[in-house]
Amino acid sequence: MKREKFGSRMGFILVSAGCAIGIGNVWKFPYMCGEFGGAAFILIYLVFLLIMGIPVMICEFAVGRGSRRSVAVSFEKLEPCSTRWHVTKWIGVIGCYLLMMFYTTVGGWMMYYCYRSIKGEFVGATSDMVAAGFSDMLGNVPVMTFWTVLICIVGFAVCYFGIQKGIERVSKVMMSALLLIMVALAVHSVFLKGAGEGIRFYLVPDFAGMKEIGIGNVIFGAMSQAFFTLSIGIGAMLIFGSYIGRERSLTGEAVSITALDTFVALMAGFIIIPSCFAFGIEPGAGPSLIFITIPNIFAQMTGGRLWGALFFLFLTFAAFTTIVAVFENIISFAIDLLGWPRSKSVLVNVVLLIVLSMPCVLGFNVLAGFEPLGAGTNIMDLEDFIVSNNLLPLGSLGYVLFCTKRNGWGWENFLEEANAGEGIRFPRGLKGYVSYVLPLIIIVIYLKGYYDKFAGQGTMALVGWMAAAVLFLGFVLFCAGSKSLDT
Repeated sequence: MKREKFGSRMGFILVSAGCAIGIGNVWKFPYMCGEFGGAAFILIYLVFLLIMGIPVMICEFAVGRGSRRSVAVSFEKLEPCSTRWHVTKWIGVIGCYLLMMFYTTVGGWMMYYCYRSIKGEFVGATSDMVAAGFSDMLGNVPVMTFWTVLICIVGFAVCYFGIQKGIERVSKVMMSALLLIMVALAVHSVFLKGAGEGIRFYLVPDFAGMKEIGIGNVIFGAMSQAFFTLSIGIGAMLIFGSYIGRERSLTGEAVSITALDTFVALMAGFIIIPSCFAFGIEPGAGPSLIFITIPNIFAQMTGGRLWGALFFLFLTFAAFTTIVAVFENIISFAIDLLGWPRSKSVLVNVVLLIVLSMPCVLGFNVLAGFEPLGAGTNIMDLEDFIVSNNLLPLGSLGYVLFCTKRNGWGWENFLEEANAGEGIRFPRGLKGYVSYVLPLIIIVIYLKGYYDKFAGQGTMALVGWMAAAVLFLGFVLFCAGSKSLDT
């Protein structure tokens, strides 16, 4: 079966950036920025994006372009004989399905809130009314189900038409609209009365304030956000590498995508942080910032109905571009592994994903009593934890080791693929850093994430979960440790 290709370089960049740009940029980044001290956090975040995020993305793109396959079979095609690298493909396969099992629900929330904003439901609403509206939505099974099913059907419908006619065409329109909406919202936000203090908080580093928060906490927060914002580790980027030619080097493409992803994150902060200061609302309010705090701001704002509708339309576009991108990965699994045509893979997977999304939907109402990670947690928390705290970092570790170890694809093969074509070349002198320092950074992030998650649940729980983390880490190292007949 002839493999599809992107129609243009811009299409590849916008689709890949759309995959990276998601809820992590426009939901998590602003409240983490507020929580960890503003500009000082941003500076550290940008450093880690440069030294960690971009190299891992290049590795993932290189494996995709070198194999011309999805993560389901890419390792088999590139690995030497008698090695176990192909076992790590299940990190990507399971990761993509698990991510969509809860991401579709949150994407449905964005669509629903866009609909509510257009109807003007937040105009004149009190803080209690806004908070109650979010709780009512979570408890309403038909509403939650409808919007989750809708975004699944629309997303797979786009993928049905393929790369150029479906995903590339829709992503170009949505990403262009997303960027225009963001700029308009950001300009409006910074000119609000009282926004100046928020702009200073966002742009002027306060290292004394960072010390009060805890330098270690800020560093690890920035490191984790830089790592997770690019959607690296589960093959979500790899698939788009498999659809591009060798006319351009991968380093330049990864830099362009990261710059676009970072621009969106920074613009999201410009929209939210000055608005919070202008209306006297705490910018570090946490996950509730988008669905409770922000609607309260628009309720007080002149023209709030228009700005609120644009804001949630922007969030919907950000979520939808990621959903479509990961759906393409899921469709490609059956195409590569089972030889199915695209139409069959789309039809089977749309039904499968709707069914798999239901536990998350029901976790806020019918199954609310199930608290898998401790009191106050739900099924979404469990699914997010498995993906964000496990599969993304472990998958990224696998890519880095595969591209640098002699019993894997190897440094020379990686460099040849990464540097093929015109553009920025990946420096040969970074071999030591990518081979040893970068894997160590990823391992530290992984273990620190577990420690932060369970340190407050008692010694026994912490020891048990840390043992599980070491076991999962050992799985990747075991796959990386096999010897090759070629060596």
